[in-house]
Amino acid sequence: MEHLSISIWSLVLLVAVALAFDFMNGFHDGANSISTIVATGALTPKQAVLFAAAFNFIALWVFQLKVAATIGKGTVDPMFVDHYVIFGALMGALAWNIITWYYGIPSSSSHALVGGLVGATVVKAGGVAPIVWGGFGKILLFIVISPLVGFFIGGMLMVAVAWAFRNKSPHQAGSWFRYGQLFAAGAYSLGHGGNDAQKTIGIIWLLLITAGVSTSDVATLPMWVVYSCYGAIAWGTYLGGWRIVKTMGSKITKLNAVSGSCASMGGAISLGLATLGGIPVSTTHTITGAIVGVGTAQDVKAVRWAMTFNLVVAWVLTIPASGLIAALFWYVGRSFL
Repeated sequence: MEHLSISIWSLVLLVAVALAFDFMNGFHDGANSISTIVATGALTPKQAVLFAAAFNFIALWVFQLKVAATIGKGTVDPMFVDHYVIFGALMGALAWNIITWYYGIPSSSSHALVGGLVGATVVKAGGVAPIVWGGFGKILLFIVISPLVGFFIGGMLMVAVAWAFRNKSPHQAGSWFRYGQLFAAGAYSLGHGGNDAQKTIGIIWLLLITAGVSTSDVATLPMWVVYSCYGAIAWGTYLGGWRIVKTMGSKITKLNAVSGSCASMGGAISLGLATLGGIPVSTTHTITGAIVGVGTAQDVKAVRWAMTFNLVVAWVLTIPASGLIAALFWYVGRSFL
């Protein structure tokens, strides 16, 4: 460790803060994957969080580290990043997550982290020169695209299922999908673990690069980073965030076994495609879009549009709000790290 560019204690502290963010990500966003199966009664809350946590961790062996690479070197220029920037980014994202969790708002942990990283880097550089617009612009674009993709896939699945079971009673259709929604929720939890854990892997990777103990070559990334990040998000999901389950499971539109399955699968397909493409999208946005799409396919009036509008406002505020908080914590970090 003689070639460390920061103290070992600062490095340990920042890794701990990163894992705390990862844990909070699971605690905050884990509700997205289990809200439908809890709302429809397929599993009890305790069973649901254990189910989701298991698939969060299994994602470790399914997806490559493409999202981690985008966060680590595709959002801001690593040359401008130091441990003060990492501290500011993580604290900005953590603070915003805690605020939105307290008020039961399903905002995006992903975009809170991106906003924090950009905000802390910009305040350090005194301008927007460090922003990698190709990567950051893609993230901004998918704030719009990911819920729309979820909306259309969820809606089309609902229409297809309604047609396929047109001669069946609601009870008969529901019995078919009681276990189908478990498959859909499992697939979504897999995507949640694969996409979101990698964001924290990317941040720790960036930290190790700035500390001089890793490079931008993925082969130099220590495996303890990968295992600890997947473990932290799974543990956070297991402990769960029930304020947000209530919003996602019933306040947007009423779900049953059939519509819950279509919503979960719509979100899972959207999230899986993004993860395979290395795009750090919001799990919150994809599942919300899918739930609204399913509700709209059944009856436009069944969707609580006022609640949906409030969620969209929170999404728009996430990156600038976490960025401003991160900028403040950058100054704090300069004082004691």
